[in-house]
Amino acid sequence: MGTMNHFSFGWLTPGLSYAMACLGAALGLRCTLRGLSATGAARRNWLLTAAAAIGSGIWTMHFVAMFGFTVDGTELRYNVPLTVLSLVVAVLVTGLGMFAVGHGRHRGLALLAGGLTTGLGVAAMHYLGMAAIRLHGGLHYDPASVALSVLIAVGAATAALWAAVTIRNVYAAGAASLVMGLAVSCMHYTGMAAVHVRLEPARTGLGGAAPMEFVFPLAVGLGSFLFLTSAFVALSPTAQERAAYQEAGELAIEEFTPAADQGHAGRQAPHLHGRAA
Repeated sequence: MGTMNHFSFGWLTPGLSYAMACLGAALGLRCTLRGLSATGAARRNWLLTAAAAIGSGIWTMHFVAMFGFTVDGTELRYNVPLTVLSLVVAVLVTGLGMFAVGHGRHRGLALLAGGLTTGLGVAAMHYLGMAAIRLHGGLHYDPASVALSVLIAVGAATAALWAAVTIRNVYAAGAASLVMGLAVSCMHYTGMAAVHVRLEPARTGLGGAAPMEFVFPLAVGLGSFLFLTSAFVALSPTAQERAAYQEAGELAIEEFTPAADQGHAGRQAPHLHGRAA
């Protein structure tokens, strides 16, 4: 059995991965709130952005945490197609959950369906990412811990979707994102607690890419996407703000129009009197 270490860099990787999960959750909740207050193509675009944010945040959380995962006696490498597939799965299933909630007619059923779909997708993302690992040996899992991690994922996803459609206060949404980040981190480390490694003698070289060659640049790229999208969402006006701007503009036009009409009438008066004379 190989000796595993989940915290090779101390608390740096758990702390940073938790921050990425919270950022993705906060951005996703904000975009979902914008989407539910919009209609048509605008709603679709906001929900797609929310899915990309939450899916990317969860995926980035997983692989940032994996930088701290080492096994004595073997190096670790990653299968590139499976790693990319895990990211695609995270975004797609999150999108399915978002659209189930955003377009579902019955709130309760939509939350259950969306939470189950998203939670199973998060778990699938995690174990696809684990399947992408290449080492001199094999990974084995404790079934009870795997089942617990899936339950945590479904519960976290359902709670996140409930928060997305229920919470309207910015501070409450921030607190919800912190809770969701904690739940996703718990799911990750519960899943990692299920892992057992059986080492085998190294007969051939490991295929795939080293973490710093592929996973790290991709994680940095997704992290930059989350930060830039957060800035865009923070600076873009909400539906209430746009309505307030429109109302203020209409009031300004109404206040200006009578004065302009009076001035125009005053300028026309001499001409009319001259014609009468």
